[in-house]
Amino acid sequence: MNQHNRISKITIVGGGSAGWMAAAALATYRGKGASVRLVESEEIGIVGVGEASVPHIRLFNGQMLGIDEAEFMKRTQGTIKLGIEFKDWSRIGDSYIHGFGTIGRSVGPLPFHQFWLKLFQSGRAAPIGEYSPQTVMAPQGKFAPGDRRAAQGSPLADIAYAYHFDASLYARFLRELGEQRGVQRIEGKIVGVKQRADDGFIESVTLESGQVVDGELFIDCSGFRGLLIEQTLKTGYVDWSHWLPCDRAMAVPCEGVAPIAPYTRSTARTAGWQWRIPLQHRTGNGYVYSSRHISDDEAAATLLANLDGKALAEPRALRFTTGMRQKFWNRNVVALGLASGFLEPLESTSIYLAQSGITRLLGLFPKRDFNPLLAERFNRESAFEYERVRDFLILHYNATERNDSPFWDYCRTMPVPDSLRETVDLFRCDGRYFRNGEDFFALPSWVQVMLGQRIMPQGYHPIVDDMPEEKLVDVVESMRAMLANAVDAMPVHQDWIERHWKAAAP
Repeated sequence: MNQHNRISKITIVGGGSAGWMAAAALATYRGKGASVRLVESEEIGIVGVGEASVPHIRLFNGQMLGIDEAEFMKRTQGTIKLGIEFKDWSRIGDSYIHGFGTIGRSVGPLPFHQFWLKLFQSGRAAPIGEYSPQTVMAPQGKFAPGDRRAAQGSPLADIAYAYHFDASLYARFLRELGEQRGVQRIEGKIVGVKQRADDGFIESVTLESGQVVDGELFIDCSGFRGLLIEQTLKTGYVDWSHWLPCDRAMAVPCEGVAPIAPYTRSTARTAGWQWRIPLQHRTGNGYVYSSRHISDDEAAATLLANLDGKALAEPRALRFTTGMRQKFWNRNVVALGLASGFLEPLESTSIYLAQSGITRLLGLFPKRDFNPLLAERFNRESAFEYERVRDFLILHYNATERNDSPFWDYCRTMPVPDSLRETVDLFRCDGRYFRNGEDFFALPSWVQVMLGQRIMPQGYHPIVDDMPEEKLVDVVESMRAMLANAVDAMPVHQDWIERHWKAAAP
């Protein structure tokens, strides 16, 4: 490869978890051929609320960055997340868990839930949550990683799980890792951006101190502001707040309660929903709400009235507009994290979308001539991913029977994207779901949330009738009993943490 065409200077604007995830990954995979510099200001600080993740983070941390799981958990006050408990979403009093991993075991060409549907509709099967390891483990507070010795195809062979952690501690941990791998951190506030006259590419940024930091590829991790992608390049934003109407959040930590629950809780409130994320040293809480339907003071009061323990700070307000940039990669700028868009924290996808963007960038990494096909593909794949996550989030709001407040009336009656309408209609008919390309959320996620939100199919797949009913009962019941016994024998999550991942007191 022509050495003169290789990118030799990568400049990241902004720290936080997105900035330091990008820095650590780029230093690991591009660091031999390019300098990686990150500009951040202690004064500006980071949003740092995100404390829950999805199982993909284990691949990113472990396989991509070679991070030791025990060290990560100890350094970030981490706990296990097996899924999310949704309370009061379809009706007040309802509760279900969206667990990671599989539901039952597929039989022939059909997923397990099709066989379950026939029995459930005739009153011969337990609720769907009793057939998935995570949804059985979570409410009992149990945890063990997968048992590699389990029979092939067993749901216990590989237990999918994610983490709860302190996002600012994660950023600090990644900063150490990045700096060890050659990332140069530059402290300072950016006051100017210089573009090339001929094509508008970013040439350099100027700091308050007068220092000029140049680069060939710029990564914008400057948060909601989008310093390069939006303020400088005027890329434009696709606003989805008509579908995802929450536009603010109040966040507050409180004292933790034992035992630590291995799942996130999301409780629907009159104008949005409240999260509860248990860490080792405290519990993270927040109320995500629509400012058109509740005042900031009222939201803060609702949040403080519904904590498990004593608040450890004043509630902190965050404002956002759900949506995504018109382009994630524009000229020589790639936006990651909040600079690229925001889909609200309902299914903990923010960190995943940043990590997915980093992985995509490494796969489509440019040369200095910036072949436009690379940016086009990056933008198309990123937009598809955002749109599919968007549909999954809208599902939670729209599939409700709640009519106790103007907010829920709006959500229940709003027109939804055609792509979501088709998915729901197909499932409502006879329980069929087809994954759309590289859609991040797979069949178990959609099925659990649709059933949890009371979208009950009217029938089931015709092939199910080929199995004699008594055999069907046997298959489904043995699955439930096997899981119940296995989970019964598992250690308690809190004990597992004490034994393997205990963090030092902060």
